[in-house]
Amino acid sequence: MVKAIRVHELGGPEVMKWEDVEIGEPKEGEIRVKNKAIGVNFIDVYFRKGVYKAEMPFTPGMEAVGVVTAVGPGLTGRKVGDIVAYAGNPMGSYAEEQILPASVAVPVPPSVDHKVAASVMLKGMTAYVLLRQCFKVKAGHTVLVHAAAGGVGSLLCQWAKALGATVIGTVSSEEKAAQAADDGCHHIIIYTKEDFVAKVNEITSGKGVNVVYDSVGRDTFQGSLACLMSRGYMVSFGQSSGRPDPIPLSDLVPKSLFLTRPSLLHYTATREELLEAAGEVFANVASGVLRVRINHTCPLSDAARVHADLEARKTSGSIVLMPDS
Repeated sequence: MVKAIRVHELGGPEVMKWEDVEIGEPKEGEIRVKNKAIGVNFIDVYFRKGVYKAEMPFTPGMEAVGVVTAVGPGLTGRKVGDIVAYAGNPMGSYAEEQILPASVAVPVPPSVDHKVAASVMLKGMTAYVLLRQCFKVKAGHTVLVHAAAGGVGSLLCQWAKALGATVIGTVSSEEKAAQAADDGCHHIIIYTKEDFVAKVNEITSGKGVNVVYDSVGRDTFQGSLACLMSRGYMVSFGQSSGRPDPIPLSDLVPKSLFLTRPSLLHYTATREELLEAAGEVFANVASGVLRVRINHTCPLSDAARVHADLEARKTSGSIVLMPDS
C-alpha cells in the first residue's frame, strides 16, 4: 500500500483525500516509479471540479519525476534506478508511487534537479508547443501573454524573449509585475488597474500583436481577440476564469484571425514528438534560457491547501509537491 490523494466526488479542494491505495506491479510495457517530486498544474483543478471528465474515484496529477523501482516483464530500455519524468496521461501523479507506461517516461539529464524537472515538464512542453508549434515565434514578433507570472506564463515570457520577440505580459499585482519583468517582459500590464486592450493598442501604436497566449478564458477572451493584428493568432490554452462564451465564426472575418485550442497530448502523441519536446525543454533549462521559479514546495499530503491557494491566485511560478516519505 502507498499513500495518494484520492477524489471520490467533484467539488472544491476539500474533496481531495489522503488515503492508502494499492497500485500492484508493472505489467508488460509498464514501469513502477517512486515519485520524488510532483508538479502541480491548473489542469488538476479542472479535473477535480469536473471541467474535464475522469472516472471516479481518481488520483489527480499529470506530472512527476521519480526513480524506477520495478520493470514489467520483457521490457528493455528501462532499468531499476533510472530517474525518469513524465507529463500528461495517465493521470495519477499525486501519489507516493505509480505505475506508468514506459513509453511516456523520459530520462532526466543529471544536470537537471528533480524538483526543477517535475515543475517544468508539463509547463515547459506546453510552452514549447505554444511557441514552436501552434505559432512559430520569431524575432520581430510581438506577443501577448496573459497570467505572465504563472507557471506557464513565466516560461513563455522567457522563451519568447530569447527568440527575439517583444513580450507584453498581463498580471494582477505589482509583485507579479516585478517577476514578469525579471522573466523578460518588455511591457507589463496590471489588468486590475488598466484596460489591457487599450494598453496593448497604445504599446503597439494601434497595430496589435501577432499572437495572444490566453490561459485565462472567459474574462480575457474577447479582449484578446481585439488585441490581435490582421491575420493574428489567438491561442487559447486554459480557462482559469471559466469557459469562454461561444463566438460566431464570422467574428474572425474582419481581421482574418486564426483561433486554436491546442492540447499538449496531440503534439506529443508519438515517442519521437515527446522526446523532441522534452529535449528542447531540458536543453533550454540547462543553457539558462529557462529559469524555473519554484516558489512553493509543499508536502503531498497538503495538496488540498495548495489547490485552494492556486484557485485564489495566491501563488506565482511553479508549485511542487514532495512525497511525505
